[in-house]
Amino acid sequence: MNAASRPWPIWLRALQVLGALWTVPNTLIGLLGGLAGLLGGAKMRWSGRDCAVVFDHWPWGPGGAITLGNVILHTGYDLGMCCRTYAHQAGWGVEPLIRLDDHERAHVYQYLVLGPLYLPVYLLCGGVSARNPFERAADHYARFGHGWWP
Repeated sequence: MNAASRPWPIWLRALQVLGALWTVPNTLIGLLGGLAGLLGGAKMRWSGRDCAVVFDHWPWGPGGAITLGNVILHTGYDLGMCCRTYAHQAGWGVEPLIRLDDHERAHVYQYLVLGPLYLPVYLLCGGVSARNPFERAADHYARFGHGWWP
């Protein structure tokens, strides 16, 4: 059983609830985007494994997914799809494919820690790129099941 599939102890679940409250402003942005996506054919579901409301088949964007608090906006049909790591795509080396849901779950955890500070810190760290330590940590977590914090 890997770290991603183990149940959280009660004290950690309490911290998860506090983190979810801390990141409510980000979650509300995600919910607004997701609800708008419903008009374009998105499908909403709860993913307990990812601790997030997931909007599959979200109709806008270049493809892939974006996490906003406890919301994941996903342009595909299956968040469990395989994808390349940021480092692999940047040509920094050859790495095995990772699961997109595992990568996005790492971002959910990062939001639980930083709350409303996440987006500004994420952007200051390089935004959507292989340079960003948040993206590298999410890729690491998706590969190994631990190490979601940069």
